[in-house]
Amino acid sequence: MSTTLTGRFQSRSQADLVVEHLVQEIGIERTDIFVSAEGSDNSAGTAAGGADGSAIGQAARDDVPLAGPIMVSVDLQDETHVDVVRTALAEFETQV
Repeated sequence: MSTTLTGRFQSRSQADLVVEHLVQEIGIERTDIFVSAEGSDNSAGTAAGGADGSAIGQAARDDVPLAGPIMVSVDLQDETHVDVVRTALAEFETQV
């Protein structure tokens, strides 16, 4: 049985963190993880993060396409990782 779990993230950097956690810590195949904007517009999330955010002595970029949350979907072919993936998505997910 196949299961798809999805998380919504404020920034691409948060989505990247959960992807790396899923691959490196849990052992999910990278080919079973999909990252996309929630809508049809290009988006870096709902809040600037990572290199787009502010840093010491530098303001956040004002040209970041903030058109909606970043979606991370994980296709699981069996039930063995469902609970741990659901927990990982919730751990990194923030309210959007």
